[in-house]
Amino acid sequence: MASLYYTGKTAYHAVWANKVRSGLTVLGIVIGITAIMLIVSIGEGAQRLILGQIEGLGAETIVLRPGREPKGPTDFAQTLFADSLKARELEALKHKENVPELVATAPVVFLSDSVSYQGEVEYPSIFGWSAEFMASMMKVELKSGTLFDENDIKQSATVAVIGSKVAEKLFGGEDPLGKSVRVRNTNFRIVAVLKPGNSGLFNVDNMLVVPYTAALTYLSQQKHYSEIMIKVSSPEVVARSVEDITLTLRELHNITDPAKDDFYMETQQGTIDQIGTILSVLTAFLSAVVAISLVVGGIGVMNVMLVSVTERTKEIGLRKALGARNHDILVQFLLEAIFLTIVGGVIGVTLGVFLGYLASIALSQGLGVDWVFTFPWKAMLVGLGVSAVVGLIFGIYPASQASKKSPIEALRYE
Repeated sequence: MASLYYTGKTAYHAVWANKVRSGLTVLGIVIGITAIMLIVSIGEGAQRLILGQIEGLGAETIVLRPGREPKGPTDFAQTLFADSLKARELEALKHKENVPELVATAPVVFLSDSVSYQGEVEYPSIFGWSAEFMASMMKVELKSGTLFDENDIKQSATVAVIGSKVAEKLFGGEDPLGKSVRVRNTNFRIVAVLKPGNSGLFNVDNMLVVPYTAALTYLSQQKHYSEIMIKVSSPEVVARSVEDITLTLRELHNITDPAKDDFYMETQQGTIDQIGTILSVLTAFLSAVVAISLVVGGIGVMNVMLVSVTERTKEIGLRKALGARNHDILVQFLLEAIFLTIVGGVIGVTLGVFLGYLASIALSQGLGVDWVFTFPWKAMLVGLGVSAVVGLIFGIYPASQASKKSPIEALRYE
């Protein structure tokens, strides 16, 4: 034990005696560990943000979409033109005997068009929706006015709710309430303005919401819904309700082969699982790519250690002449390599955490979202462990070369 302590102390002093060279040696390790910590921290922060927003939609929410379920990027195009969800399907779902646990439904019509007011033009996200369903699901708050209700939906009333950004760009300092904006060839009277802020996956500042019936009557060239949002009594009955909805629509569409379903559903839990998996895989992939720099850093450590062995040949000979064994020399140079990489790992972890924290602040302010800094404990442990392993692997050969030197030849070396 005393011999190991003395060897370790000797290795420490040897590293500390060459501060500049030691610093340059560990630079590759520092860069690699810093990058891994930063990527994992941002990845976990993004995962928490996205999953938190999805969970905010409610675990009891089911999203029913037209067309076959997309299996790849090319399949999404067919869903844009699918017309299997219309008023007939909506009425069938509302029957209690078909979906007993259904609490509320809200068709959604997505539109892309300009909105104008007295020469000012804006391009917000336009939704044909139920304002009350939107408010309860997204938990938005009103800045002024009153949301349109079911009577407005039944009458296809030309009324609208707008976000704060749209109101500011179109009306400036004017009060939007009671004024009319023009969408295509129809005037919509503003009945409410939303408070600023993001909610869920929607940017409420850049929204214009009209009754879905008015959207189909005046704005959309189609007569089908882009999707139907369904709320059931509790998260526990979601799976059963999905089966009820499936059976109802198959019967309505005379579908006997499940492979020919012209609709599909997404639940919040399913979406959470999918996105969590995708983000985890992406973070792991990026970390693996960045980890290549650790190998480069390890090679740098090995090269410097080989140079160090050559420079310190006389020192090695003197130690052996004084009784040091091959094992002692091997352990000394191996400890030097491990010490260098661990120090690089500690610096990399510290720098990565600091940059990750700064990145979370910048993303919060830049994107206007509640981006929470996440300390990547697993990445820290892996980073320090990998640093030690790199030092061990790339330090073995130089240490072995040092231990094999003959003391007589080493003492003669100039």
